[in-house]
Amino acid sequence: MPTGLRIQTFAPRHRAHAPGFSLVELLVALAVFAAMAAIAWGGLDSVARTRGALAREEDDLRSLMAAVDTLQRDLRQAVARPVRGNYGEAVAAFAGSGDRLEFSRLGFANPLAERRSNLERIAWATDGERLVRASYPVLDRAAGTQAVPRVLRANVRSLRLRYLDAERRWVGAWPVPDAGANATVLPLAVEVRLDTQDYGEISAIVELVADFGRKAQ
Repeated sequence: MPTGLRIQTFAPRHRAHAPGFSLVELLVALAVFAAMAAIAWGGLDSVARTRGALAREEDDLRSLMAAVDTLQRDLRQAVARPVRGNYGEAVAAFAGSGDRLEFSRLGFANPLAERRSNLERIAWATDGERLVRASYPVLDRAAGTQAVPRVLRANVRSLRLRYLDAERRWVGAWPVPDAGANATVLPLAVEVRLDTQDYGEISAIVELVADFGRKAQ
């Protein structure tokens, strides 16, 4: 006997799978990322070490150029002013050998306007593997007067010097031995050859200004 009820049937719904990665996929991705990070770190470390080495070389070269520039500036300011040594002996205005020189120069800074000369007595030489610039506190020395050294450059093999006389001849010492050279005569020029361990030999010819001798006080 028919009734008023109707029975509806529903087909089962299939639940959709949520998107994602499997454990194996995650492990593979982590391994690839670690490898790329290691490669990138190695590259960055290499760049950092290279930049550090270049910066050190730049500072080293700047230090060398500053030392050479100081020597050239001193020579250009040389004046014909003889001095007295520690025992009262006369010392030539410019005294040089094959590896050392001593002379008087202009440009002794006096920021406090002290009552003293504007000249300075200095010496250049090598001490072992160091290039040294020494300055005396006074021009005419007393018995205990000592030069104050300052190291301007390390890793120096040698310092070689030559001097150009009035006849345009290069000589190995100044004043010229046994030539009756006046104690106030300056060489026309000085040839400087500085042999360094890092950059080889650096040479320069520095012309001196003879008029400074007559103007210096």
